[in-house]
Amino acid sequence: MPLTIFAGSANVPLAAAVADQLAVPLGRRRLQRFPDGELHVELQESVRGHDVYLLQPTSPSVEAHLLELLFLADACRRAGAVHCTAVVPYFGYARQDRRASGREAVGARLMADLFAAGGLQRLVAVDLHSTALEGFFAFPVEHLSAVSLLAEAVQPALAPNTVVVAPDLGAVKLAERYASRLHLPMAIVDKQRLTGEEVRVRRVVGRVAGCPVLIVDDMISTAGTVQAAIDALLAADASPEVSVATTHALLVGPAVERLRALPVRRLVATDSTPIAPDLPVPCQVVSLAPLLAEAIRRLHGQQSLADLIVHA
Repeated sequence: MPLTIFAGSANVPLAAAVADQLAVPLGRRRLQRFPDGELHVELQESVRGHDVYLLQPTSPSVEAHLLELLFLADACRRAGAVHCTAVVPYFGYARQDRRASGREAVGARLMADLFAAGGLQRLVAVDLHSTALEGFFAFPVEHLSAVSLLAEAVQPALAPNTVVVAPDLGAVKLAERYASRLHLPMAIVDKQRLTGEEVRVRRVVGRVAGCPVLIVDDMISTAGTVQAAIDALLAADASPEVSVATTHALLVGPAVERLRALPVRRLVATDSTPIAPDLPVPCQVVSLAPLLAEAIRRLHGQQSLADLIVHA
């Protein structure tokens, strides 16, 4: 069965790098907007009988990129593709996995329903905000992790007494995986989210006095969590030598200005979403292309992904 990869418009360089790793060309397609704003998607090559992978993070603008992905999936299904997999390095709406205060939509569940309605048959994602999201989908979810790639990238610059820090309780398991790979101790910042941009820290759990810190999280959106964590760590007498590692560097809203004011010596992130080249802190970008290409290669060949999958 032939292998075909199409890219939406959200991260074409990453899709091209994945295709290059697999020694296949990116599939030809046309994405255009009509004058009234409607999206039009057309495949420009045959996919009949093909195993198709659609690479598209649902990063800002989330709705536009989501609709592109769904239209691409529908076009592939109608054109006779045998199997259609969404490769979504960053999965938008992952934080909306429950009703926190009552009369709210559960955005993540709706996303899962839309993926199924669009004709997608499998999802490949990287470091989802919550592993519980897998249960929202009626088809297989291959949950990959970039922790090993990021830990390998950040390790050479870390001092021996560095402490790995989870900036909130939701990042504890992620921090444990970093700490295990780096053979470093760990601390936790206990925070309360007030709004989409503001958080309040209650306490720091663990010894950080006099130690440089590595703050790890699955994503940085407005950098409010990072800012609150750093303020709390400095108040607990941690060294101002701060490194940050994240899979998804969205850096929206006030994020850049917040980073400019913080003592962040180094930011390490993947290219799951495009990263601006003029950040106010040194930034090392680690490509997900080898990881995604290997996952696609194994899926296409009906091979196990056991060593690539996140189970908790």
